Amino acid sequence: MSERENLCINIPRLSIIIPTLNEAENIKAALASTQPSTNVEVIVVDGGSKDKTVEIAKSVGVTVISSIAGRANQMNVGAVAASGDILLFLHADTRLPIGFDVMVRTALAQPGIVAGAFALRIDAEMGSLRLVEWGVNVRSRFLQMPYGDQAIFLTRQIFNEIGGFPELPIMEDFELMQRLKSLGKIAFIPVPVITSARRWLQKGIWQTTLLNQIIIIAYYLGVSPMRIWSWYRREKLRRL
Repeated sequence: MSERENLCINIPRLSIIIPTLNEAENIKAALASTQPSTNVEVIVVDGGSKDKTVEIAKSVGVTVISSIAGRANQMNVGAVAASGDILLFLHADTRLPIGFDVMVRTALAQPGIVAGAFALRIDAEMGSLRLVEWGVNVRSRFLQMPYGDQAIFLTRQIFNEIGGFPELPIMEDFELMQRLKSLGKIAFIPVPVITSARRWLQKGIWQTTLLNQIIIIAYYLGVSPMRIWSWYRREKLRRL
């Protein structure tokens, strides 16, 4: 047995799960950011892409499986297929930092930590986006509420204990964090992942930020996720 193989046996396996739907423009960079790494598998869960997303993912040798579209469902399907002790959920338009695997394992080894996520960097040079990043990172560090575009990670044991992602059309990451916070602390890694600026640029930076806050408030007030999703989709289509 080689030294590397022996090392891998003693390091918890990490499964990266990437839900996709027509992400041909982004998936290659996301997959590239998962390397180099040690004892890591990558699973792309595609929800029926009509572009070359699946072709690109298969060309780099990662596992690709199909699922009914819906981010929560796709991530749960990926978790079932994963072989790792640790699960990391990566959006297809987000890139991991170098050394992410070591940072994840180190964070989860700390007493009382049940999950974690990275700081956020938005891939566009605009001062207003730096303010958005600041707000996201303050919320994540002090309120223990990172969202899905920050590469949420946790052990398989904890994931199974809380029942995985709730099957919601929206706010699945928010609800997951609420459940996790009842079990322990959420680690905040100050090294950022880099996520695409597309949704902020498509809808407008302040409009997107305001819409996000309205969605959160509505959810807290008991508005059904299905109704919130219909608002979100209507606003999205209006701006196309």
